[in-house]
Amino acid sequence: MTERPPRRPDAARSSAGAASVLGIGVIASMLLVVAIVLPLYIGLSVRQSVIGATEAGALAAADVAVGRIPGVPCEAAEQIVRENGAELTGCVVEGVIVTVSASRTFLGLQLRAAATAGPPGSDEN
Repeated sequence: MTERPPRRPDAARSSAGAASVLGIGVIASMLLVVAIVLPLYIGLSVRQSVIGATEAGALAAADVAVGRIPGVPCEAAEQIVRENGAELTGCVVEGVIVTVSASRTFLGLQLRAAATAGPPGSDEN
């Protein structure tokens, strides 16, 4: 009996399944990027909603301050800010100019915004 020489692995056989491993790696990398980037985009959206709530609250408070609608300026601001999903953190009325600040917590971070409103030309000293 003659012994057969040991076989060398074929190049095609040694790379069998490599594309599957590469594909799984690419998919895992993409999922990781999405898992990191998605909360950032959501956070930016939440921050924009806080800015919008603050600006709307400042405008409502300014309308009250100039007498367009009845009420107390800071109460109007608080109602509008709360209805828009944020929390009023400050309200300063200086004549007909109102400065409102609000915040909202997202993933443990405090997102804050401030806005000032008043009648046209009221910012000139």
